[in-house]
Amino acid sequence: MTTPADPPAAATRPAEKAYFEPGDLAAVREFVRLESAALGLPRLRGDLLIVAVSELATNTLQHTGGGGRVLIWAEPDRVLCEIVDQGAPPSFGRAMPAADQPRGRGLAIVERICDEVGISSSPEGTAICLTMLL
Repeated sequence: MTTPADPPAAATRPAEKAYFEPGDLAAVREFVRLESAALGLPRLRGDLLIVAVSELATNTLQHTGGGGRVLIWAEPDRVLCEIVDQGAPPSFGRAMPAADQPRGRGLAIVERICDEVGISSSPEGTAICLTMLL
């Protein structure tokens, strides 16, 4: 489900991890794994969040001039994860590409595996907030 991005009031202080190059992606995935588990997200849901964050972080590195940041925090009934970069907003709601197309599935996958996906953009860049219900 896609919703407009309104950064929610955090019940806990967000943990943050920066990334700048493809070699940083494994550390980003491990960060999301550890933090989501510590915040109470069940393992399967945490694995889905890792896939979503990895897709978005990879897009950042492929389509923007710099790296990005991942922030993760919890509210009483959900874990939220925000990916922030200096790029233009991606286009959500796209159909899955044909099976013979080698690229273009990442954003469609993110929308399907997260409970909510919100996006906000400013002259400084784009923030995508992923919600996983507990």
